Amino acid sequence: MPIQLNHTIVKARDPRASAELLAALLGRGAPVAYGPFLGVEVDNGVTLDFMHVDGQIDWQHYAFLVSEGEFEEIFGRIRARDITYWADPGHHRPGEINHGDGGRGFYWNDPDGHSLEILTRPYGSGA
Repeated sequence: MPIQLNHTIVKARDPRASAELLAALLGRGAPVAYGPFLGVEVDNGVTLDFMHVDGQIDWQHYAFLVSEGEFEEIFGRIRARDITYWADPGHHRPGEINHGDGGRGFYWNDPDGHSLEILTRPYGSGA
């Protein structure tokens, strides 16, 4: 069996709100409860398992490779919810998208400050 990422834990103050927002923005089904987690599954079988924590949360970065059509749909949902987005991970170019490697991408923050990204071309794929 090839080695594959199966799941990762995403710390959140309100796991339900965070998981439901991500699922809605990415066009996924409702999060699925499993023990103390609320899971959002993406197409390659990886699950982001949101878990409640109190106190300080160190941000993490989660990037999603999407098709051009999915990009348009997700970008539309981001704009419809008036969520701030940036072309760069340092948040220096607000309200812009990037065109890295001949594709498109942008970043936004979830309610706990995690940096989320969608991109249509993997880094280093060059165009």
